[in-house]
Amino acid sequence: MGNEYGASSEQGEQIRIVQETVAGREITLAHIIGGPLPVVYRKLGLNPEIDYRSSAIGIMNMTPPESAVIASDIAVKSGNIDLGFADRFSGTLIITGEIAEVQAAITEIVQYFHDELGYVTCQITKR
Repeated sequence: MGNEYGASSEQGEQIRIVQETVAGREITLAHIIGGPLPVVYRKLGLNPEIDYRSSAIGIMNMTPPESAVIASDIAVKSGNIDLGFADRFSGTLIITGEIAEVQAAITEIVQYFHDELGYVTCQITKR
């Protein structure tokens, strides 16, 4: 991805600056939505047969995007969660389950990626 823009020097001539973004090894989003409303499940195409009061949705984004495959494996092995969406092309992972199970899965993923794989990881956020 490139971003190009012009800047003026002191003499008034245009200088072209090109910025390139290089995907690193990082988790850029790790968020838990506690007790989401049923409409959120429906709009995301997730299992509507959920007890919404004690449920949660966990959403993560990571680069390189193939990391979502590893995160998916860790998530389903970490406890009783459902894999709602995993995309190896965008690096997005969505899991659902009881709040404690989703929290445990997200925590385990972030810790493994940080400690074992050397990824830069973000803080886990919750709302």
